Amino acid sequence: MKKNETVLLAKEIEKVYDSGKNKVHALRNITLKLCKGEMLAIMGSSGSGKSTLLNILGALDSPTGGKIFIDGEEIKDYHIEPYATKYRSESIGFIFQSYNLLKDLTIEENLALPLILKGCSPKEIKDKVENLIKLIRLEGGENHRPVELSGGQQQRVAIARALITNPSVLLADEPTGNLGYY
Repeated sequence: MKKNETVLLAKEIEKVYDSGKNKVHALRNITLKLCKGEMLAIMGSSGSGKSTLLNILGALDSPTGGKIFIDGEEIKDYHIEPYATKYRSESIGFIFQSYNLLKDLTIEENLALPLILKGCSPKEIKDKVENLIKLIRLEGGENHRPVELSGGQQQRVAIARALITNPSVLLADEPTGNLGYY
């Protein structure tokens, strides 16, 4: 893929919450394009739709209207299972402000899970997990559960988990709020 190739294109994304009495337009006609290597910061006040947009781009929520393209291909029904899981495991990495680590799994297992779901070989899983644990400086902590880590350590694990599959797009919702220096 060339540097200026589009990896994510969202066209005319809309999200309307309809309670029956009221309609709330969380997103109106949002179009954005990201090319390989680009970063985009979405800023706005609380309630402006930032997290809603990230959730829609990541197939955690469904849009009321619009289309999503990844690597130039329209992803139809990307937000409906089983397509959503496939889309997330193959194309998207997530960094959540609340970590979303699985509390009953060790750090090693939390990192391995996306690779297992993707169907990677045991050797590839072992190698990638070991490399990322070294990168985030948690050697010796592989068998700890998230509750045994500081907030900054949990966030580093969450970032490593988002990167482990080498996704086309990385979505981050306030990813550095709990990080310290290490």
